Amino acid sequence: MPLSAVDAISPALEHARKQLFEPFHLGQWVRLALVGFLAGELSSGGCNPRFNFPIPHQGKRSYQFLGASGQFPWPWHPGQHPALFAAGIAITILLTMVVVVLFAYIASVMRFVLFDSIIARQCYVRAGWARRKEEGWRLFVWQIWLMLVSSAALFVLIIIPLGLAWAFGWLAQPREHVLELVLGGLLLLLVFVALIVVLTLVHVMTKDFVVPQMALEGIAAREGWRRLWARLKVEQSGYAGYIGMKLLLAIAAGIAYAIMTFTVVLLLLIPIGGAGIAAALAAKAAGYGWNIFAIAAAIVAGLILLAGFMCLMAFLSVPLIVFFPAYSIYFFASRYAPLGVLLWPQAPQPIVPIMPPFEPPTPAPLG
Repeated sequence: MPLSAVDAISPALEHARKQLFEPFHLGQWVRLALVGFLAGELSSGGCNPRFNFPIPHQGKRSYQFLGASGQFPWPWHPGQHPALFAAGIAITILLTMVVVVLFAYIASVMRFVLFDSIIARQCYVRAGWARRKEEGWRLFVWQIWLMLVSSAALFVLIIIPLGLAWAFGWLAQPREHVLELVLGGLLLLLVFVALIVVLTLVHVMTKDFVVPQMALEGIAAREGWRRLWARLKVEQSGYAGYIGMKLLLAIAAGIAYAIMTFTVVLLLLIPIGGAGIAAALAAKAAGYGWNIFAIAAAIVAGLILLAGFMCLMAFLSVPLIVFFPAYSIYFFASRYAPLGVLLWPQAPQPIVPIMPPFEPPTPAPLG
């Protein structure tokens, strides 16, 4: 019988416990953290607090890198060289797109590496990458196509309402059309939220239910979605329960992860903050101020600490990296036979020797 969304929790927890702690291997945790991070299994969020550090005047030696207003002088203003400024913006956008596409391809391949790691209960990054490049490319093409379609939908969602508002004159005289603008904005917000929900569901169900089909049968993502859609029409309540239960589990895991992150930050803030304050006081006592080299060194040190903190949090999130894919695998394995065979291989039948039929002995003749 297919496992329900609730019934799949217990085997997923047991799977994560055995894979991570029976036995415990530090190298496996590190590799799983790397694969989970690159596959996009972790959800990140945070804040950007702004700190204003005063720049003390330490004489000509520290002040020579600053202008008269205490700010770094720029060699030119963007308005003086508009072509150069536009070229810089274009190059920045192009590099950003290249980085996004590159990481999308890496995440596509690593999604299959993570799937294999859960099934085999062993994580091998280089071997998995060499094995799953073809499937990763198919998933990458699907994600690029989905990204283009969603971007076009968002563009149309923004341009058409703005064009209608401009055509009706609502934007030219907004005070006279407050009600129309408010109602139109609310409708636009509802449509935008609905689109985001649909795209999120497509993303989740692709990595949970389409990727296993692509990995085990070598099919394209479009064919995997065609088969999944047929299953969805037959068992709507089961998959809807899965989505709801996974949302609840994600919320609970997010709260626990936030508490753990806050605790780790507090534990690390005391020694690291104390060392930073001591270094700043020592530099000030030696007569060094906030010149360009000191600021560059502080930025580099901050980036190193940030990278170390991210690595630590990825390592601590390994149980979540294993549990959530295992949860989707156990739920889907009871509905998808090739995956179920990998999780629950049938025990070999005992060999029973074939005996000839029993024949009673012939009695000896009398006399």
